[in-house]
Amino acid sequence: MSSEGLHAPRERLGKKTLAMHQAIASLIEELEAADWYRQRADDCDDAALKKILLHNMREEIEHAAMVLEWLRRNDADFARELGEYLFTGKDIAGHEEQVTGATKPKTKKKKK
Repeated sequence: MSSEGLHAPRERLGKKTLAMHQAIASLIEELEAADWYRQRADDCDDAALKKILLHNMREEIEHAAMVLEWLRRNDADFARELGEYLFTGKDIAGHEEQVTGATKPKTKKKKK
């Protein structure tokens, strides 16, 4: 699991890196929980339980949004990218090409 461990010794990591790890691990967990609740709701035949599961899913999405906002406020790279891609009507994949002016090289198919 992503939240279980660090990839470097804790004593060698800065406070900001540790806080970012905590936030990112929490974001992953919140998104996973939202996914689980949505799947359970889709699979549920009881209307009252389905309503509760969807409520819980929305709570997890709220928590994920809160963590994303913390990341935006505390990391310039997140702030730049979230500002570039969120809340626009732009083509998501095509927007990067417009911003950077670069296109990804097409891979050639190997002949058989």
